[in-house]
Amino acid sequence: MRALVISGGGSKGAFAGGVAEYLMKVLHHDYRLFLGSSTGSLLIPHLSMGDISKVKHIYTNVNQSNIFSLNPFIKRKKEGREYVTINYLNTVVQFIKKKRTFGESKNLRKTIKKYFDIRDFEKAKCCGKDIIVTVSNLTKNEVEYKSIQGFDYEDFVDWIWISCNLVPFMSLVRKNDCEYADGGFGSLVPIREAIRRGATEIDAIILEAENMEHNKVLGKNPFSLMMNLFGFMLDQVEKHDIREGKLAAMHRDVKLNLYYTPSKLTENSLIFDKKLMAQWWKDGFNYARTKNYDNKLVFDKF
Repeated sequence: MRALVISGGGSKGAFAGGVAEYLMKVLHHDYRLFLGSSTGSLLIPHLSMGDISKVKHIYTNVNQSNIFSLNPFIKRKKEGREYVTINYLNTVVQFIKKKRTFGESKNLRKTIKKYFDIRDFEKAKCCGKDIIVTVSNLTKNEVEYKSIQGFDYEDFVDWIWISCNLVPFMSLVRKNDCEYADGGFGSLVPIREAIRRGATEIDAIILEAENMEHNKVLGKNPFSLMMNLFGFMLDQVEKHDIREGKLAAMHRDVKLNLYYTPSKLTENSLIFDKKLMAQWWKDGFNYARTKNYDNKLVFDKF
């Protein structure tokens, strides 16, 4: 059984979409199992139905207002260069309201429902493939995997939304008497779960460069420093997931194909820029084509 695994990565999901388009449309990979964490959870329902054009439209047209009902970030320009900083006014509003997050992402749930309606849900549920999203249960300190087969429409939309909520910049969600957040906190690249569910070959799209090519410049205020710390933490989770996934694949004799980004795409994946995301989709498609062409040349040598 072949599985597609897509890691978290916010706006970088556009790159994953391009890779998936090549694997599914050009190489005709037939996946029976789809697993995603964070932005990966947004991609996999439409990919499972083969509706690549729809998910491409979403990822190349979405903007900040489609995600945030209260945006904790703001873009500024200085000397012709764009950079991102914290929207202090909005964070103060959250403090006054005694909220525990700097921003709110309720618009993301509306966006999910707009592009993944009840008819899409029924189609995905009956297509003979399993779709699994990753969430972090902060109350129980556990990672949970939610299959489309176990829920009705509203519940599964909740799980997709929850999987993408990078707290404290996005909404903290209470559901079933527990508080949940981004699946990437516990399992950013759910390769082991794919193996546990019976995958014999896995294409895993990892939305980070395999090797960091430059030194990071740490933030000059507590908020931007916090973003750097979250980035560091998620990098470590990602490396752990990949390492454990490789070991599990070796132990179970599972073929594992890893697709990294060839370079660092952005310092802040919670900024959704339509122009950049359209380019990343193209980059992902071209990267997958180049990688598979190079692999074929190596194979042909032998």
